[in-house]
Amino acid sequence: MTHYFTDNWDNVQNFQAKPDDILIATYPKAGTTWVSHMLDLLYFGKSSPERAASLPIYDRVPFLEICVPSIPTGVELIGKMTTSPRLIKTHFPVQFVPKSFWEQKCRVFYVARNAKDNVVSYFHFDRMNSVQPESGDWPSYLQRFHQGKMAFGSWYDHVKGWWEKKQSYPNLLYLHYEDLAEDIDRELDRVCSFLGVRPTEEERRQVIGGVGFDAMKKNSMANYSTFEAMDFKISPFMRKGKVGDWKNHFTVYQNEMFDKEYQEKMRNTTLRFRTEI
Repeated sequence: MTHYFTDNWDNVQNFQAKPDDILIATYPKAGTTWVSHMLDLLYFGKSSPERAASLPIYDRVPFLEICVPSIPTGVELIGKMTTSPRLIKTHFPVQFVPKSFWEQKCRVFYVARNAKDNVVSYFHFDRMNSVQPESGDWPSYLQRFHQGKMAFGSWYDHVKGWWEKKQSYPNLLYLHYEDLAEDIDRELDRVCSFLGVRPTEEERRQVIGGVGFDAMKKNSMANYSTFEAMDFKISPFMRKGKVGDWKNHFTVYQNEMFDKEYQEKMRNTTLRFRTEI
């Protein structure tokens, strides 16, 4: 992990969650902003429409572990929140999540994305984000991904660790990026059922319209265009949002090697992914 996520370690680990806090956890570039924006619209879209129009997503759903000079830390931002529930995001592997979230029995969303699309998206993200390590070229990046030498560690350990947590922690809903892309209405129903909320038909339409990829890509309060560490001249934060874009990046050989590595690392889990829909 980079120092931007470890410099405030003790304050993060000692963070005191509230029972109605909602944690949104993902490996980086797996749909964090998508689900964050969905939940924010679901809870506050009707009561506070000006919120989504005037506050960037990183203020509405603070990043728990971030600690970048000259801006408030994630813990500080969360401490100032007056909304209920507080929506909080993290990229932590499950073992680093502050204990108070489990003690308070907080509801947790985990969003997982297939490894091939995830590594492609992460590569372009690292190219344009100065908080992240240098990406290097695509072949070396792919190799580092296999080795787990990434900010927030191994994708394999991350998705499997959270999958195992789901088996013993009933307040965790495990979502797949591919399912969201395939049928957002169906997945919104799952989300609402898990949260015990019943939006009106009008509220549902507002959420569905607001979380469409094109709508979010154009929305300066959702697309991170106001976050100084990101250079949109290199690559936009929201690039394509498609399932299967990995086919435009992997060579035949890279794909074969990836599949071989993948089978080895995922052989002892019931967790399954789709690389196309």
